[in-house]
Amino acid sequence: MYSSFQLASKYLNYYVTAANRKGHGIHSPFVFDFVAKVLNDTTEYGDYDRVENVRKISLKDQTILSIEDHGAGSSLSASKERSVSSIARHAVKSKKYAQLLYRIVKYYQSYSIIELGTSLGITTSYLSLATPGGNVFTLEGSTEVASIARQNFKTLELQNVTLAEGNFDYTLPSVLYHLTPVDLAFIDGNHRREATENYFHWLLEKANSNSIFIFDDIHWSKGMEKAWEHIQEHPAVRCSIDLFFIGIVFFRQEFKEKQHFTIRF
Repeated sequence: MYSSFQLASKYLNYYVTAANRKGHGIHSPFVFDFVAKVLNDTTEYGDYDRVENVRKISLKDQTILSIEDHGAGSSLSASKERSVSSIARHAVKSKKYAQLLYRIVKYYQSYSIIELGTSLGITTSYLSLATPGGNVFTLEGSTEVASIARQNFKTLELQNVTLAEGNFDYTLPSVLYHLTPVDLAFIDGNHRREATENYFHWLLEKANSNSIFIFDDIHWSKGMEKAWEHIQEHPAVRCSIDLFFIGIVFFRQEFKEKQHFTIRF
């Protein structure tokens, strides 16, 4: 894991060198459309407030949970006990990125969704509400954290979420076995190079030309950067977008040549 100073330095370099978010200089019609209609969509969807109200409650919840961490662990604490408030503050995707995921699902009409790393279910809820007629399969390694997520799903009256508990190495193949093509996958768990690459290859077996894979914390460590490079270079990936905190890959055959974009967000 990179230090705070190293991450800040990397982010500064990204911010200076990335294409601006207005889409100037982006010659791909597909990516320009993504920037204009998804990245820069400022609509205040009603679902936003519903999920953010759950986040606010979680931020005040001092309940202590016993954490079973099957991945690279927390960047802030090595303790196996953490409060719901701490998890909500440090381990849950920010409003900015969670709402971007909502817009991606809504715009591209993703129906079959897999999320690796449920946490408190905040991001899961955004994914669920963006596709009321779809199905969200979310995987969480920690039993007590999963319990809080289920409470949040109940609060929001979500009917299209299925939560699987346990090590992703076992739960992901089991979930994938019963699925037809995966429209969208959000990988936000483990944060180790080998595991991330494995998840990518397993998910790839269920991908089609319209699938979208989103990887969290692609610059979190040298290992995660290597995993991101490996994913970008895979022949099936036709386009990749680096937003620093997340990386997005597309498999669309309209890209005759592989393209990569780094865009400021």
